[in-house]
Amino acid sequence: MLETNLNFNRPDESYALLIKTHEGLSEAESHAMNARLILILMNQIGDHAVIADALALARDLHAAT
Repeated sequence: MLETNLNFNRPDESYALLIKTHEGLSEAESHAMNARLILILMNQIGDHAVIADALALARDLHAAT
């Protein structure tokens, strides 16, 4: 089951770390790093149904903006 409630123990620090990780990268390098990060996190989750729900939610949220 996909967790949709805030589940970060340090959300601001985690977001800042994500932004800092992109510093100095070109747009293409940044996109490639995001793709690698997504694959790493998908492997960590491991559950196909949860991954499918997360992808659908991310796409739906994009369409709503």
